[in-house]
Amino acid sequence: MLTVVKIGWRECADTSRLESVLTYALHGLEYRAVDGAAFAEACRSAAALPAGRAVLFAVALPAGGFSCEYAQLISALALQADCLDGWAGAVLVDGPGELFTKKIGRELIFMANQAGCAFPGKPLVEATGSLYNFNTQAMLLDATNLQAYKKSAACLVRKTTAFAAELSQGRRPARRVVVLHASSRKTSNTLLLWEMIRKKLPADVDVEEISLRNGAVVDCRGCSYEACRHFGEKGECFYGGVIVERVYPAIRAGDAVVLICPNYNDAVSANITAFFNRLTALFRKDFASFSQKRVYALVVSGYSGGDIVAEQVIDAMNCNKNFALPPRFAQIETANDPNSILQCPSVEERAAAMARRIAGV
Repeated sequence: MLTVVKIGWRECADTSRLESVLTYALHGLEYRAVDGAAFAEACRSAAALPAGRAVLFAVALPAGGFSCEYAQLISALALQADCLDGWAGAVLVDGPGELFTKKIGRELIFMANQAGCAFPGKPLVEATGSLYNFNTQAMLLDATNLQAYKKSAACLVRKTTAFAAELSQGRRPARRVVVLHASSRKTSNTLLLWEMIRKKLPADVDVEEISLRNGAVVDCRGCSYEACRHFGEKGECFYGGVIVERVYPAIRAGDAVVLICPNYNDAVSANITAFFNRLTALFRKDFASFSQKRVYALVVSGYSGGDIVAEQVIDAMNCNKNFALPPRFAQIETANDPNSILQCPSVEERAAAMARRIAGV
């Protein structure tokens, strides 16, 4: 059964638009609705949350962009790190202005994922006050922006319940894993973390590592939609290079992608960003197949901010490019000096757990 968690509704002056969207999206489905405070309390006593459920977080943002009920839920997810084990989720955010909807959406995905919740590709529908962000979808559907919003929410609900049903049958093991990095082996704590994980992977997992260092990746130059689609249909990109020659074929053949993401000024590196952008051409051709692939991230910060980097990966690969987000997709560590990752308490145990998650065992 689908659980609809209504967050911030009592803090908003008007929830009529969100109510109409949910009525449309949930038509004919069996579900139960709970408010955010009650769900947060259930998270704190995890025994109240049976596994194998689908959850839709429906967030009504107050005008100032801050919801006390939302903050309570985030706190509960952070403090009870296994409360959503076995769950599959999606997020719907409705705001009165042009700010905060995506920020809140991806943060909620990250925190729920850290608590064990899996997410299908494109698990976020967010509506700004003007609904301007639905212009393109409305044009493609020959519909109004509000109609496009409702159809997107209905699609999200059905996709999430189907994903939850698949998850309840057990995850497919990953037999081919693609690892992308742009780091130096002499100094990178993040690559050293990956080596710990690789040693723990089962022998039958085929790993392909691809380096994006030394200017190997030309960033996307913003071809027209038609040009990008033309090259994407052939599994190519106008700018060629390692992305077309090695990355595209590897991702097509792989079951999972692992991104090595040291924290550069609270962001992924320039070459990883270029990879995100250049993946668009292949995405136009292989949209459906991307939903069957999982994405993982290894994030090491010299000081802090690993959550910000992990959310960037969620935004690019899960919300945008349709990769599935498995439970606890990111291992986040703090290590500054070269090789200092080796001194992080219990890092070997966390690396072994990450290897099991990547392998799907």
